This record gives sequence, structure tokens and C-alpha cells, in this order.
Amino acid sequence: MARLSIIRYLSVRPYYISLFFVVLLAFWLGIGASDADEKPRDASAEVVPLAKVSYHSFQAELTHKTIDLYGRTAPDRQARLGAEIAGKILSLPVRKGDSVRKGQVISSIDKGDLEIQLERAQAMLKVRQKEFKAAESLKKRGLQGEVAFTNAQAALVESRAMVSNAKIALRNTSVTAPFDGIVDHLFIEQGDFVGIGDPVASVIDLNKLVIEADVSERHIQDLTLGQIAKVRFIHDQTVEGRVRYISRISSLATNTFPIEVEIANPEQKIPAGISSEVELNLQEQSAVKVTPAMLALDEVGNLGVKTLVDDRVLFVPIQLVKAEQDGVWLTGLGDTVNIITTGQGFVRDGDQVVAVKQAQ
Repeated sequence: MARLSIIRYLSVRPYYISLFFVVLLAFWLGIGASDADEKPRDASAEVVPLAKVSYHSFQAELTHKTIDLYGRTAPDRQARLGAEIAGKILSLPVRKGDSVRKGQVISSIDKGDLEIQLERAQAMLKVRQKEFKAAESLKKRGLQGEVAFTNAQAALVESRAMVSNAKIALRNTSVTAPFDGIVDHLFIEQGDFVGIGDPVASVIDLNKLVIEADVSERHIQDLTLGQIAKVRFIHDQTVEGRVRYISRISSLATNTFPIEVEIANPEQKIPAGISSEVELNLQEQSAVKVTPAMLALDEVGNLGVKTLVDDRVLFVPIQLVKAEQDGVWLTGLGDTVNIITTGQGFVRDGDQVVAVKQAQ
């Protein structure tokens, strides 16, 4: 009867049965978890295979750090010629763009009465010379006073100056080239009247070209006068030049130092005013040349290379010396370094790896 009453009691309250099974299930799960904790772990199941990478050994070499500067070609010399005497332009024996030699006449100015003035000055000089000789002779014999002799001497000097001035005025009627070059511009035409100082022509010398550039204060101490420079033009023509001037005062606006690089232009094929790139060597450093494919990023995004030290990966941030078309030069890697060339994307700094040396 008691068993029947219990069954009837549970049938009326079925949630007790559900509660019983829930407690039983929880007890069974608890026993299983404790057994799992006590069971010894299989060490072989936790062994992770090491990543396999290839590496290449590099030897450091001495190389120069370089800087690239930009500028434009300019004439080695440029002269703006002006009239030194007033008058009418009688002739222009040259045209704009013509080549001229030193001393060649570019324009002729009307001489006016300058030739007559010269003849008169020369005639007066002869008179003063005779007067001076007579005064000197009388002075030696005691028949001429000191004042009269001095006046004769001064008159002679003045007469010589007049002759010299007349000769200079005549010479200035011809405007001549100061050096071998090219007539870049003519400011006058035949028949024009010019005054003293009026521009006549400009002459440029293209046998040598000068490239003006600016160097930052970080690099100015590494440059020396006469050092070789590599100059590349817009059409990929490359020539060699040398540093001929280094300023000792920086520009207040840019905080850079002007320099000049001189290049030879014997056939004057290179015009003035074209864009150019100047490459200069700085201090010599020990560096390793690698290809861009060997560069990698660390966890925070720094660019560097992954090297091997005792089969462990060591990430080294790059210290760039210079970049070339086929690779980059890096310093700070020591005299000899093993750089991972294949598989660097699957390993991190500090990982142990299986390293295989790459064939040469």
C-alpha cells in the first residue's frame, strides 16, 4: 500500500521525477570531469611541429650612404653687356644665338669726334713734353723756380691722362665679348641710340654647366669640395660632375645650404635650364644588400628583416643606407647575418624553427 501511495503521489506531482533526473545527470557529469582531470595527459598530443624556413647568409660590405638633390642647369658664366659711351648703333655683326670668341665685336657705336679728340690730345701731349723738358733744364741750371717746374710737370701728367681717356672712349665704341660663348640676347637694333649703361647684349658660357642645389644641415658636413657627383637628366642621360662650391651660411627660409656642382659640356649639347638630379656620396658604412622580398613586418607594423640566431627568429628593424633598383642596403646587422628568405610570413620574433640554408 505504501508503494502504491508513493507512485500515486509522484503521478500527481511529476516535476519531482524531473528534478530527480536532473540531479542524477549533474552528479554523473561531475564524476566524469574529475576523472578527466586525474587522467594523465598525453604529452605527444601537445607537440606542435616547428615551422620550416629557408635562410641565406650575408656578408656586410662597405658602401656609401647617398643623397639625391634636385636642381636645374645654369651657364658657368653669364655677362650682361652695356654701352660705356653714348651714341648711335652703327652695326650689329652678330645675331642672337651666334657663337662668339673672346674680344669679338658684338656691336659698334658711332665714334663721333672721338678720333679728333685723340689727335688733339696727342698733339697737346707733345707740347707739354717739350715744356717739361725745358723747365727741367732751366731748373738744373738754377734759372727756373720750383713752382714753375711743378706746374710744367702737372700739365704733362694731365695731357697724358687726356690721351688715355680719348683712347678708352674710342675703344668703348666697340662692345666686345668678354669670353668665348653664345649671344643669348640682343637688346638693341642697328640705328638705336644708347646711353651710358644701356644694355646691349647678354653672353653665356655653356662649355661648363653649373647645377645649384640645396643640402640639409644633417648632410652638409659630409660633403667636400671636389668630390664626384653623379648627375642624371630628365631624359635619363647620366654624366659625372664635381662639387665646386659649398656655402658656409644656411638659408633662413629653408635651413639648407646652397651648393654648386660643375659638369663639362664641351660640345654644348646640354642646354641651360633643364631639370637634373644629383646623387652625392656621404660617409662610408658597413651594410648588407637585400631584396625587398626579404623585408617583413613585426606585430606592431615595424619594417625590418627576420634573422636566425641559434634556430630562433630574431626580428631586426631596418636601418636604411640607400635604395637601388635591385635592392636596398641595410646597416646594423653585423658583419655576418642569416636572413630568412622563405617562410618569414609564418613565424614571429622568438619562434623556434627548422632552418634550411638556401643554395647559393
